Amino acid sequence: MKRIVLICMSGLSTNLLVNKMKRTAKERGIEAEICAMSELAFTRYEKPTDVLLLGPQVSFRLEEMKQKLCPAGVRVALIEPETFARMDAEAVLQQAMEA
Repeated sequence: MKRIVLICMSGLSTNLLVNKMKRTAKERGIEAEICAMSELAFTRYEKPTDVLLLGPQVSFRLEEMKQKLCPAGVRVALIEPETFARMDAEAVLQQAMEA
């Protein structure tokens, strides 16, 4: 079971993508817990996280998040702007699974 969190400034745009990712994961038989939230909400998030994917709006936080979370075993990556703009759930899910 992969625990995947997507963050952006407010959590709204990533929430749309998460819904598509959940459907895609179910169709592919992938066990994953996927959620979206704002960057601020993630600072208070206490559940385990395997993969943290940042929306393009918070790309400036990538290195900071890597330094903070990678030592704890959390994979941190940026969702490519083109992939995010297309709301390509398949590509983002694949990115999370490969992380």
